[in-house]
Amino acid sequence: MNKFLILMLMTSLLSVSCNKSGDGGSSSDETQTAPVTGDDSTGTDTSGGDDTTSTPAPTPTPNVPAQALTFSTNVELLNFNTDQAAKYNEAIELVKLVVGTEEFRNKVLNHTYNGIKQFADNGGKTNAQIYQSILDAAEKLYPAKNNRMDLEVELYYANNTVVGYTNGSTTQIWVNTKFFNNYKVNSVAGNLFHEWLHKLGYGHDSAATAKRPYSVPYAIGYIMADIAQDFM
Repeated sequence: MNKFLILMLMTSLLSVSCNKSGDGGSSSDETQTAPVTGDDSTGTDTSGGDDTTSTPAPTPTPNVPAQALTFSTNVELLNFNTDQAAKYNEAIELVKLVVGTEEFRNKVLNHTYNGIKQFADNGGKTNAQIYQSILDAAEKLYPAKNNRMDLEVELYYANNTVVGYTNGSTTQIWVNTKFFNNYKVNSVAGNLFHEWLHKLGYGHDSAATAKRPYSVPYAIGYIMADIAQDFM
């Protein structure tokens, strides 16, 4: 009888111990992270890492509009040294590859904000219209629909949290070498696309608001950096 009571007591204690385990479970909110792109940063590039697992690179597919496969670039680099220019040109090539993928098309078309297929600060455009505007590539200062990214990029250094910036009165964007020199190429591609989307007329809150990551420049910049990593 005593042995039976002792056994029952031990079973009860074990049950309590398991139910109070502190390991817990991961939720999507805890595990989701976004590539570091856009206007500001904490200074840490978290968009990639050393991975010994080989992942097949996605390839452009005919299941996209012809403009996605013919998307081109005309980017002038200012104040770059040889190594920096090589790195940025690699990012430009990644941009063209990503735009040509079905994955990019699907992620832009299916992006949601507030439970609806839309972007924040979308200028009154649907996701499909935003995607088409990317393919048309008609910058506000180069309004012809030439299916080509046209802009100038200049490097500068500032010891602050700004990765890059531009304004509506110029065809140029500025990129801070404090971040550029350490960023992986897919993050450079994401930031390039973010700034170029400003040239198409899309904006976002200047402060780090809750909706800013869902704006056209931020959200599609994240998409660009994420897919570009698969080509590296």
